[in-house]
Amino acid sequence: MSTKLADHFDRVVVIDSLHPQIHAERKRPAELDPRVELMVADVTEASTWAQALETTRPEVVVHLAAETGTGQSLTEASRHAIANVLGTTRMLDAFATVSHVPERFVLASSRAVYGEGAWRSRNPGEVTYPGQRSKQQLERAEWDFPGLEPLPMDAEKTIPNPTSIYGATKLTQEQILRAWALSFGTTVNVLRLQNVYGPGQSLTNSYTGIVSLFIRMAKEGKSIPIYEDGDIGRDFVFIDDVASAIDKATRTNLSQSFAYDVGTGYKTTVLDLARIIAKRYGAPEPHVNGMFRNGDVRCAVANIDRTVRELEWRPLKSVGEGIDQLSEWIDTQLG
Repeated sequence: MSTKLADHFDRVVVIDSLHPQIHAERKRPAELDPRVELMVADVTEASTWAQALETTRPEVVVHLAAETGTGQSLTEASRHAIANVLGTTRMLDAFATVSHVPERFVLASSRAVYGEGAWRSRNPGEVTYPGQRSKQQLERAEWDFPGLEPLPMDAEKTIPNPTSIYGATKLTQEQILRAWALSFGTTVNVLRLQNVYGPGQSLTNSYTGIVSLFIRMAKEGKSIPIYEDGDIGRDFVFIDDVASAIDKATRTNLSQSFAYDVGTGYKTTVLDLARIIAKRYGAPEPHVNGMFRNGDVRCAVANIDRTVRELEWRPLKSVGEGIDQLSEWIDTQLG
């Protein structure tokens, strides 16, 4: 990501707190392009933005800063609200203070804003929004909604209805940025990312995705535990494809009436993912344990047709190819 931005812009400044949940050491990441200026600071502090804007007036702002743990957000709601909501408003207040309006914002939002999304009844085909699965429902092992099938998440059609604090804060980010942009006459390109994975992600943070967790378990010769009945559907999109979409969005005029979905457009069940990884490492067959996580949705897959068309972008990595590349990177990191 940093290399793509440095290739297209004269100056790139990154603000990152290097949070210990993600970064084992609070030092400049080796993967960060040397042309990029790193400011280690907290986006929720007004002083951070005041310092940053002393020396720069950005034309484009790529807003990636967020706390991202879906399950964690249910028990650490304030932490997620402070980082995701207050961090965004601090930034906007700083721009207003110095009377600078960037030409464009690109927000990395999330499929979590949809919650369970839209489902369709098998007969007669009516679209409905069943809402969040309750704790009681999950305890009864009622994983699906009877008589319904999930529809792809589509920013043009699907009504957002978050089932986690994290998802609610990401939707709030979108709304805050749009309101500010309309008032000050600038543009916001919102990208709702599906399940992102790939080299460079934290190997110590259990909240950043199951792909790296499954790989580590398979490397150790363990049987991967699978929640619910294994038929949880996800759209796993490789980090390079996401970086390409963000890079394109920094230089593309998109409709502010919609967000844009970024994924592969294909469903992979969690059980299928685990089997691919277990086979690669010769690990035991994954086992379904019937456990669940509050706030998780049953199925999340994007409809990327409009994103492909209007952003002139498309994902290039299949799940199999992406897992191979991530596995090779993890093998070099962990031996």
